[in-house]
Amino acid sequence: MTSEYWDDLRTACGSIPEASRLFHSRILVTGATGMICSSVIDLLLFMNRELAAGITILVAGRSRDDAVERFRAFSPADDELVFVPYDATSRDEVVLAEQVDYIIHGASNANPAMYLQLPVETMLANILGLSVMFDLARATSARRLLYISSSEVYGQKDGMQPFAEDDYGFLDILNTRAGYPSSKRAGESLCVAYGMEYGVDSVIVRPGHIYGPSIRPSDNRASAEFTRLAVAGEDVVLKSRGAQLRSYCTSLDCASAILTVLVAGERASAYNISNPHSICTISDIAEAIAAAAGVEVRYDLADDVPAGAHSLMQNSSLDSGRLEALGWTPAFDLERGVERMLAALKDPESPFSL
Repeated sequence: MTSEYWDDLRTACGSIPEASRLFHSRILVTGATGMICSSVIDLLLFMNRELAAGITILVAGRSRDDAVERFRAFSPADDELVFVPYDATSRDEVVLAEQVDYIIHGASNANPAMYLQLPVETMLANILGLSVMFDLARATSARRLLYISSSEVYGQKDGMQPFAEDDYGFLDILNTRAGYPSSKRAGESLCVAYGMEYGVDSVIVRPGHIYGPSIRPSDNRASAEFTRLAVAGEDVVLKSRGAQLRSYCTSLDCASAILTVLVAGERASAYNISNPHSICTISDIAEAIAAAAGVEVRYDLADDVPAGAHSLMQNSSLDSGRLEALGWTPAFDLERGVERMLAALKDPESPFSL
């Protein structure tokens, strides 16, 4: 593990109030090798190393090999990272030999192209996969389940004001990519339903647009494509004017926000994850990535974007007031976040790769 990324983990960990409430607990994480949840696990492993937190992390996923590869730089002990076979699109019950204290459900298709190629699997992970985790929470008397939803639940609205948690705009449920935001909405309702019917404690987070060194090779979102080009020393290419307004947030700030809501969030409530210092347009983040890499931004407006592959939201900026009221503060603004991301990806000793 590089000292620079270790320093970033230390900085992000300082943003989590009451992190000690997680010490000596057992935390199950689905989507554990994905961009967001792998960063959550990085923070938990950091706590074990630096703070003697004694956290047991149950890594739920389809590939043990992927999990071992992703976290090998931490040299985890056998009883520190426990692999749990799990497919978010399957109805198979997950059975554990021991109790679990917290569950973080992050398994979900986060690749816009996959919403179109695998719309059924996308929806199943957000609803069926969540239901399986709630049943596990009931069976193990877990203290709390956290569901990672999305800013796309808000739909479209007029104006460019950031969305607060109770702002909902129009969502065309028959649009070809509607399975993703529709199932995220349904997943949130399922959180409330399990609380009402079975008394399961849950909280919800709605991340905006997340970037960082933990991007997956298959990620085809705009910021990921910009990053790959920049790391390769090539000009960043925009295939639109990039005027859409977004809430950008580093994966480590997102991870610290998730752990903050896990320990301090109000039951059956939703929290936006947004860095107020990184609300900008797509072209703004392209310029920031290009500047940090010493390359240029080029516009290629002739290429067609596949129908339905991009978000219809012209404004998906988020109000982070409710999250910040819990005591969370972001550690990396846009300039710093982009700089740290590129540094980690260019470091040959880094655990990350594109």
